Amino acid sequence: MSMTPTDSLYGKIVTILGGSGFVGRHLAQELLERGARVRVASRNPEKAYMVKALGELGTVQYARCDVTKTESLARVLAGSDAVVNLVGAFTGKLDAVQGEGVGAIAAAAKAAGAAAFVHVSAIGADATSRVAYARTKAEGEAAALAAFPTATIVRPAVIFGPDDQFLMMFGKLMSSLPLVPLFAPEAKLQPVFVDDVAAAIANAAGNPASCGGKTFELAGPEVVTMRGLFVRIARAENRKESFLELSDAMAGLIAALPGTPISKDQLALLKAGSVASGAAPGLADLGVSARPMGLFLERWMTQFRKHGRFGAKHPSAA
Repeated sequence: MSMTPTDSLYGKIVTILGGSGFVGRHLAQELLERGARVRVASRNPEKAYMVKALGELGTVQYARCDVTKTESLARVLAGSDAVVNLVGAFTGKLDAVQGEGVGAIAAAAKAAGAAAFVHVSAIGADATSRVAYARTKAEGEAAALAAFPTATIVRPAVIFGPDDQFLMMFGKLMSSLPLVPLFAPEAKLQPVFVDDVAAAIANAAGNPASCGGKTFELAGPEVVTMRGLFVRIARAENRKESFLELSDAMAGLIAALPGTPISKDQLALLKAGSVASGAAPGLADLGVSARPMGLFLERWMTQFRKHGRFGAKHPSAA
């Protein structure tokens, strides 16, 4: 989206908590393109220093912040017109970071005078779940709305992008290992493009009057199984299907061991899937047309093909 003075975010100060991460960097670019002033707040803001080159002089600010400390929040949220909370984790003090502690974040946003507060949760948030990640995500949603009733909750599915730890991780593994283990081959996913997520969040932040108090599920236009995803990645790399499907018993045994690529909780989340329920509004309701993986997969996986771009003749050169 091109920058225009008529954009609802033009000139506004938007603070992104957890802004140095994967989604945060893409969101910062989206906001800057709309003419917003962006404050990237994180424990390690230097991880997002590349964002500064994307904005005009004086439109990007960095702040070091610990969301579990009230004084830290008050300092970085001061003067914010909108606040986006991207902070989350799979391990550690989940209640403080993405559970009940989100209430303190929302309260600080309200005290700072922010007109909009967008809390990024996840599809699969469930207050009754035995998995701490899913349970605390649901607790965080409730805490956000209790402290900031006009907050907007967005629940993304698994997010993909050219710099993700999802498609690109699997692509690299297939190119470097003779056999890649495939956990939960029948698990269903509805991957969503990171820039679509960024656009949806920006739209919500810029329109609290219409989006406030609502929950949106952000999912892509297609549902795939883990097996189907691996097949598509292998084909995009011009490789044979070099993966080993693990049984539930074998996957559970591996996940229970220390130092393995997946934990018991992560395996449980994977098996539960990441698909929109259809009971909540989605990307289209936030003015975004979801783009499928097929638009990008072949281009992104070229780097993992044998000899990369020099591995095969182009049809026109044959």
